[in-house]
Amino acid sequence: MGTGHPQEDLNQVIRQHSEWLATQLHAQRESLFPPDAAKAMRTFSSGEAAALLGVNDSYLRKLHLDGKGPSPEVSPGNRRHYSAQDIQDLRQLLEKTARRPGDYIPGRRDGDRMQIIGVMNFKGGSGKTTTSAHLAQYLALAGYRVLAIDLDPQASLTALHGVQPEFDLEDGGTLYDAIRYEDPVPIAEVIRKTYIPNLDLIPGNLELMEFEHETPRALAQGHAGLFFFRVKEALNQVDSDYDVVVIDCPPQLGFLTMSALSAATGVLVTIHPEMLDVMSMSQFLRMTADLMDVIADSGADMSHDWMRYLLTRYEPTDAPQNRIVAFLRTMYGDKVLNATMLKSTAISDAGLTKQTLYEVERSAFTRSTYDRAIESLNAVNHEIAALIQGTWGR
Repeated sequence: MGTGHPQEDLNQVIRQHSEWLATQLHAQRESLFPPDAAKAMRTFSSGEAAALLGVNDSYLRKLHLDGKGPSPEVSPGNRRHYSAQDIQDLRQLLEKTARRPGDYIPGRRDGDRMQIIGVMNFKGGSGKTTTSAHLAQYLALAGYRVLAIDLDPQASLTALHGVQPEFDLEDGGTLYDAIRYEDPVPIAEVIRKTYIPNLDLIPGNLELMEFEHETPRALAQGHAGLFFFRVKEALNQVDSDYDVVVIDCPPQLGFLTMSALSAATGVLVTIHPEMLDVMSMSQFLRMTADLMDVIADSGADMSHDWMRYLLTRYEPTDAPQNRIVAFLRTMYGDKVLNATMLKSTAISDAGLTKQTLYEVERSAFTRSTYDRAIESLNAVNHEIAALIQGTWGR
């Protein structure tokens, strides 16, 4: 017998590779966003600002000339650019003279309950985090008060918003702190402001897995109680502070996902229209139904205002995908959103610099590539916003 290659300790190799990668990612972030620089939202052209507000550009120009509202940044070419805060300030101004309440500030009114949207699928590559990030940012830019929660231990939503889990969350700071069984903290302590007005964030990291490990022990010792209510009970503490909560759920059906499902008022399931993904979703739905039965038997109300499927990374010229899309629409009807999230190099390229399509400069892409992608995202998010309004009877 030859000695062959020397064997390696797998645990050591994985740990070493993890540390190398974390260090390189940190270095990359430092080069993009130095320690003394905070991530900031880009400015919006007057046309983009007008579209976000639902008014004509000429009306914004008149407000500017009349000295009403915030003063936009004016370029040498006399083009006006508005910050996200400018747009929010304009909303407040326009709402005062609106014909109907909520024309410019569309959030909750008396009697409306906070909307909690769980975005889920347990197969990687379904666009779950991309959907969550763009939805949360869109709603915030549209005037809703939004809380985004990263419940996925992989923490991609967190990284997109300028927080690096390995370095910025060494002492906790995730939702786990507010839902753990021993000494939970008030949820307000783990909420962070972001660089986008109206959008707050509860980041995630690997610490969230502690909830998955602790719940079986707590159940065995009789301390867990109704564990699936823990996310809901934590969110009740900030019920009056937000219109919408967007939860990027873990990519598996564990205790975190069950607790998020129990809190959710709306459920969005992302589907990549490929046969293997659809087969995987079949198992996911069956397992979810079984688990929800167990939770319902324990006394939980598992009714939701709505549940929808969102087709993601869709390529309209792909014939097999079109057959699957037609199959899903025939089977599920209006449970499938009309709008689809198209596959786009603009979305993936923006992700390379930890940005969403709402954050990147339009000039970074060819006009047609950017416009096609942003129209797709806006259509999806507009349809979800309409569902939210519908639950409030509007």
